[in-house]
Amino acid sequence: MRATLEVCVDTLEGVEACVEGGADRIELCAALPLGGLTPSYGLMRAGAKCGVPAYAMIRPRQGDFCFSMREIALMRDDIAAAQEAGLAGVVFGAAAVDGVLDKEALEILSEASAGMGRTLHRVIDTVEDRLVAIDLAVALGFERILTSGGAPSVLEGQDALAAMCAHAGDRIEIMAGSGLTPENLGEIARSTRIRSFHASCSVPLRSDQKIAGLGFSRSVERQTSARTIRDMKDVLKRLELAEQTAN
Repeated sequence: MRATLEVCVDTLEGVEACVEGGADRIELCAALPLGGLTPSYGLMRAGAKCGVPAYAMIRPRQGDFCFSMREIALMRDDIAAAQEAGLAGVVFGAAAVDGVLDKEALEILSEASAGMGRTLHRVIDTVEDRLVAIDLAVALGFERILTSGGAPSVLEGQDALAAMCAHAGDRIEIMAGSGLTPENLGEIARSTRIRSFHASCSVPLRSDQKIAGLGFSRSVERQTSARTIRDMKDVLKRLELAEQTAN
C-alpha cells in the first residue's frame, strides 16, 4: 500500500503550500485551533481547483459531536455546498450521548454525500468501543477513519492505532493523525503498520501585535509549511524504499 499524507488547512495560503509541498490530499477547514470547522464556500471552490484532491470538514460548531436534528440539517446544506463547489469529498462524524456513534445521523449525512469520498473524523476517539465503531463505518461505506487511537496524540495512542489497523484490515483505511511530525512519523508507521497519515504540517508565525491586541488574531498563529510537507513526504518515501528492499 502506498503511504499517503493528508494535510489540514484553514487558509488559501495553506492550500497553496499543500500544492507546492506535494500533499496527497487536503482537508479544508475553518478554525483549526478548535479542531476544524466547516470552511467557507470560497475556500471550498479554491480547493476544488487546486489540482490536489480536497475534502471539506463538515462540523458546524466547536465542542462535542452530539448534534441536534437542526444541526444535522445544517450539515446537509454544507455537504451540498461542498458538492456544488466540486470537492472530492467530505469529512464528518456524529456521536450519541451514550458513547457510541450516532448511526441515524451518519446515515442521513452519508446519503447527503452520495457520490463523494467520505472520511469519518476523530469523533471515533470519543466513543467507548472504537472497534465496533470501525464496523459501523465500514457498513456505512466510509473510505477512511481519522484517529489518534483515542489518545491526545498518536505517540500516546500507538498500541490502540495498531489494534484498529489490524481490526480494519482491508475493509477501510485507518489514517493516523494528531501530533505527527517528520521526527515521529517513521516510528508511528513502523509501530502501527498504518500507511495513511494526517497532519497540519504547520510552523509558528508571529502575528501583527496591533491586530492581535485588538482581538483579531492570536499573538502567535500557525502557518502551513510546504517544507514540512516535503519533509513528511521524504520520510514516507524512505519508508516505502525500506519495505521494498526488505521484500
